[in-house]
Amino acid sequence: MIVRKMEEKDLEAVSTICLASFIQSVAATLSENGVSTFSKIAAADSFCERMQGDNLMLVAEVDRKIVGVIELMEGRHVAMLFVSPDSQKKGVGRKLLSAALECARNPIVTVSASLSSVPAYEKYGFKCKGSTAESAGLIYQPMEIELNKSV
Repeated sequence: MIVRKMEEKDLEAVSTICLASFIQSVAATLSENGVSTFSKIAAADSFCERMQGDNLMLVAEVDRKIVGVIELMEGRHVAMLFVSPDSQKKGVGRKLLSAALECARNPIVTVSASLSSVPAYEKYGFKCKGSTAESAGLIYQPMEIELNKSV
C-alpha cells in the first residue's frame, strides 16, 4: 500500500469511495437532508474545489487502485476519512491518518466524526469533546487528538 497526494485524475474514484462507504455505514442514520448534504460534499467537483484551498488530500493505493482518502483542512481538521468497504479493517485508515497527522500544523487536530466512526477514531487516539451536534442534516461527534499521542 502506498499513500500519496491526491491528483485530479483521482477525483471520480475518491468520490465513489466516499459515497460507497457513507451509504454502507452512515446514510441510514441520517435524514434525507443529511444524505443530500454529504453527497454534495463528496462530489468530485467539490473535492476539486477544495484541492485549490489549504487542504491536504491523500489517497491510499493498493495495486494501483485507490482504496481510501483523507482530507486535512488547514493542517488542523480531518474533514474526510473514508476507506472503500472492501478494504476496511486492513490498516488503510490508520495509515492515511498517520500520514496526514505527520503534516498537521497544529498540536491539536479535530474531527467531526459520524456516530458510526467514533469507535474507530477512539482506537486512533481521538477523544470526544462536547456533545453530538447536527449541521445541515449531518449528525456528528466533535473529537480531537493531541499530537504528542501516538496513532
